[in-house]
Amino acid sequence: MLAMNYRGPYRVRAEQKSAPYIEHPNDAIVRVNRACICGSDLHLYHGLVPDTRVGTTFGHEFSGVVEEVGESVQNLKVGDQVLVPFNVFCGSCYFCQRELYSNCHNVNPEASAIGAIYGYSHSTGGYDGGQAEYVRVPMADVGPTVIPADLDLDDAVLLTDAFPTGYQAAEMGDIREGETVVVFGAGPVGIFAAKSAWLLGAGRVIVVDHVEYRLQFVKNFAQCEIVNFKEVRDMALHIKKMTDWMGADVCIDAVGCEAAGNFAQSLTGIKLKLQGGAATALHWCINSVRKGGKVSIVGVYGPTFNAIPIGNAVNKGLTLRMNQASVKRHLPRLIEHIQAGRIKPSEVITHRMPLEEVADAYHMFSSKLDNCIKTVLVPPRSTVST
Repeated sequence: MLAMNYRGPYRVRAEQKSAPYIEHPNDAIVRVNRACICGSDLHLYHGLVPDTRVGTTFGHEFSGVVEEVGESVQNLKVGDQVLVPFNVFCGSCYFCQRELYSNCHNVNPEASAIGAIYGYSHSTGGYDGGQAEYVRVPMADVGPTVIPADLDLDDAVLLTDAFPTGYQAAEMGDIREGETVVVFGAGPVGIFAAKSAWLLGAGRVIVVDHVEYRLQFVKNFAQCEIVNFKEVRDMALHIKKMTDWMGADVCIDAVGCEAAGNFAQSLTGIKLKLQGGAATALHWCINSVRKGGKVSIVGVYGPTFNAIPIGNAVNKGLTLRMNQASVKRHLPRLIEHIQAGRIKPSEVITHRMPLEEVADAYHMFSSKLDNCIKTVLVPPRSTVST
């Protein structure tokens, strides 16, 4: 089959790989019809996440058609159209029973801090991802969700990560009616976090970024205020000026380890890799939120050390909440929002490219060319080759 193949930082290509097969009775094989490139994939592409191994196929946002099921699979059948949450999870452990699917205890047993993710670093289990023609989906009775007949497939694929992660970012902010929410980052997750903040009762939403076309996009999509941090001397001071010198009620870090805006953070976290990424956005969150406020973190950071102003968080009495999104928990509510017409996630898709052009697609997304917000890769409809 054709699949994206990681060859090292800034080097990906489409190559023939062995097709996956049923390895366990509860596996399914999914023929991919849509696979997205995520901002988190760029952290791998740029070499910022440890144990990203040559030969890995990326892609944790994908949907497709069930081609084969193991003998113990009961909830899926061949021909089902499914979206596959980016979390690999068992559905029965201590954490899954509490709907903390991103923290599943059984699918990545050698890790103490994270569950399992399709198509990511081997620190997340080493499962190949969906930027390919076919994917092996373990725990097939609990992970994949059959796509409702009235749901557009482009909307469905964004339910595998970007929309649920943005929604959980807003949810973890525990937004009260009328509160001011500041989202740092105008990538797809930040865009969905801003839109979700309104769904959860925010009275004011502000998005901060430095790429002008992304700011204009989120302004139109999420009807929010925007700030270009390149035009601001002191981010925390600027947010306080915008909020009657109180600070925001909720700040969301939707950027993670590749945040621009601070030379020292970028030098130590990105260039020299002395810490797990540049924590600039997290600094801004802690310093821009009001005393007693809430900080929500969904931006990805590499293990294990980051220089953050924890003393400020303590002295301000902040509540910090963070996690990888537990996608499956949010799907019923998010599907309802789509079906009710409150949001159309596919509007963030700006580019559709064939899987064969995956190298160009990564370069475009990474370099922010052609006003790229979100790219969907479309695999060829060829038969499996091994």
